[in-house]
Amino acid sequence: MRWTRSRPRDSAPTARIHFQSVIEEESTGVGALSTLQRGYRADACFIPEPTGGKMVRSQVGVIWFRLRVKGHPTHVAFAGSGANAIMAAYHLIQALQKLEIEWNERAKADRHFKTLDHPVNFNAGIIKGGDWASSVPAWCDVDCRIAVLPGWSIADHQKEIMACVAAASRNHRFLANNPPQVEWSGFLSEGYELTNAAEPEAAFGKAFNRVYGGTPEDLVFTALTDTRFYGLNHGIPSLCFGASGGEMHGFNEFVDLESLKKATKAMALFIAEWCGVEKA
Repeated sequence: MRWTRSRPRDSAPTARIHFQSVIEEESTGVGALSTLQRGYRADACFIPEPTGGKMVRSQVGVIWFRLRVKGHPTHVAFAGSGANAIMAAYHLIQALQKLEIEWNERAKADRHFKTLDHPVNFNAGIIKGGDWASSVPAWCDVDCRIAVLPGWSIADHQKEIMACVAAASRNHRFLANNPPQVEWSGFLSEGYELTNAAEPEAAFGKAFNRVYGGTPEDLVFTALTDTRFYGLNHGIPSLCFGASGGEMHGFNEFVDLESLKKATKAMALFIAEWCGVEKA
């Protein structure tokens, strides 16, 4: 069985193609995972993420976690006798930013990510806390994301996050005796590097050359894609290539339509090359 993620309209491939369009990719990736759990298998996978016409060679994994910080509420008139959970959370965020620096130093030894200045990004993405502007806040929750590189152990890096938070808490007047909680709140995904994919890459290389000319450039990706489920968990070579765009997760996220046409043509030719087509 030969497999891609799309199908050309004007030819009949000589092998079966599964088109999978899933509703969940941004928060956990369980949409793609569910198809694998149902037993779908193939010789190759093609995911058309907008990659600017480059082939994703290596991508980060991601750890999501939530900091749950408690404070001691008082009237703001007596703020010095209380403990501000929001300000305590900022203390922890600053410690995690230092951990981010350490991990980026470690990334300089990676054969792909050493080409980037700052591949590991930490983000405090959601913060909620307090109940009243005139009360010292009694609680604060911060949802965070940090990247890990291919080959990095999720469990080991979770331990480093825990150790970082614990050390920062010991250096804080209130948190030293009221330690925060760390909850794993979503993604716990390893990074993925495209390997053992000589045949599908060769087939796509021919298709790329016909549409774009030359050979596809490699992309070292500081976000993750669903390729990890196919490649890491089931040994299915997973190519990731797509159109150009910009402002991802921003106000004006877009994809360039002309580049989308070219990427679609390359994908269709890849299917024909990889699967073969019936003779007219």
